Amino acid sequence: MRSLAEPYLIVVNGPNLNRLGLRVPELYGNKTLPDVIELVRSVAAPQGVGVLDIQSNYEGELIDYLQEHGPGAAGIIINPGAFGHYSIALRDCLEDISRPTIEVHITNVHKREEFRHHLVLSAVVTGQIVGLGIDVYLYAAEALCSRIRQERDGGST
Repeated sequence: MRSLAEPYLIVVNGPNLNRLGLRVPELYGNKTLPDVIELVRSVAAPQGVGVLDIQSNYEGELIDYLQEHGPGAAGIIINPGAFGHYSIALRDCLEDISRPTIEVHITNVHKREEFRHHLVLSAVVTGQIVGLGIDVYLYAAEALCSRIRQERDGGST
């Protein structure tokens, strides 16, 4: 259990990401969601950063979780899955809690079907990482932990 004084990241995974390792492995790979969360923890723990995580196929559950835990988070990694293409409610939630947020997608959504090219969270997230397999989570965790270190050091790098 994390200490309330400890900075923490939230890892949010949307619909169908509970099926990682099983769902279209030639596209999404064979690593599971627990593997992904462990990867993030392996980056965060040595930095003294905790990790909270949620996966849900229900938009409202993700929003409730973000509203409860997001305002105190040092950063958010979000793979919204299909919600990234149309969820204005999730976009509004992230805009409201206003925390450093990196949107990730395991595949390069811009090389897939045209309906996947538009990401509604773009305007409210700090950055996006797509198309690098589960390493997108690793790079997002490294970037957010770097921000935390900079804040701890008074803005110096």
